[in-house]
Amino acid sequence: MKKAIILFNLGGPDSLDAVQPFLFNLFNDPAIISLPGVIRYPLAKFISKRRTPVAKAIYAEMGGRSPILEETQIQADAIEKTLEQESDEYKCFIVMRCWNPRAVDVIKKVKEYNPQQIILLPLYPQYSNATSGSSIKEWSNVCKKENLNTETKIICCYPTEKNFILAYANLIKDKINLENLPETTLIFSAHGLPENKIKQGDPYQWQVESTVAHLVKKLSIKNLNYILSYQSRVGPLKWIGPSTETVIKEEAKKQKIIIVVPVAFVSEHSETLVELDIEYKKLAEQNGSKNYIRVPAVTANQDFINSLKSSILLASNGKLFTSSIRCLEKFRKCPRLQNI
Repeated sequence: MKKAIILFNLGGPDSLDAVQPFLFNLFNDPAIISLPGVIRYPLAKFISKRRTPVAKAIYAEMGGRSPILEETQIQADAIEKTLEQESDEYKCFIVMRCWNPRAVDVIKKVKEYNPQQIILLPLYPQYSNATSGSSIKEWSNVCKKENLNTETKIICCYPTEKNFILAYANLIKDKINLENLPETTLIFSAHGLPENKIKQGDPYQWQVESTVAHLVKKLSIKNLNYILSYQSRVGPLKWIGPSTETVIKEEAKKQKIIIVVPVAFVSEHSETLVELDIEYKKLAEQNGSKNYIRVPAVTANQDFINSLKSSILLASNGKLFTSSIRCLEKFRKCPRLQNI
């Protein structure tokens, strides 16, 4: 059988001129701003225009563009390679939610490939309606418009998948010095989310906490000092916390060795290369940290690719949804509970 794997990611501007339209696409997503289109559209125009100068400065630090498409392509190539020995044929297609390549264009290539099965794979380990949910919904809408009715399976999340946990555990072990453990603080940093999204039943925070719990258990380091925090807050809403910025400042003032783990990111982009590597490193140094170390994203780490392979094979032969965790009933935004 020919099987198409659709890799979902957020995307990022490929030039400084693309920054404002990228931001508009982000804030015009109803999963991000839950308002009627007639209100959301002008609001997205306003926010994206106001945030463009700051965002341009961030992307200028990365050479004027986001590396996320290249990073995702590396992952796509690695996934195809690890599936080469399977009896079925697998081909990856990249779909970005807020920049190119978009679903409306990629679906034409998928139709040309003419697969017998489609497997949707968000490159977000922990499910949120604002990320994976938005991408899955957009793909479903485009499929309806294009009359693509191919059997589809969905990997909604994999926050506790054993090889995903192994990948980050080994990367952490490469950076941590057990002799300095008493003066070391391990900070697990995930992308933030407004508190109201969680109250509406989004399982994201619970799944991030589950990832961290599994990681700490896998590390099996006695007396490990660790903190889970959230970064990248924007706007006036109250966000889940504590904030990574606050935690780094507090731990730096204790003259700690700070090791930051981008626990909800599987590739390098502005949140890791600028926010963590430049802005938060400077913050740590200014407040007295003995050392600031950042664990790399898993990207094409072989354990992580094996994790995705396992999820793909499970999904291919399984039910509609595949996940390494079953959400509690209170998380009504979970796609398996919603059956989106």
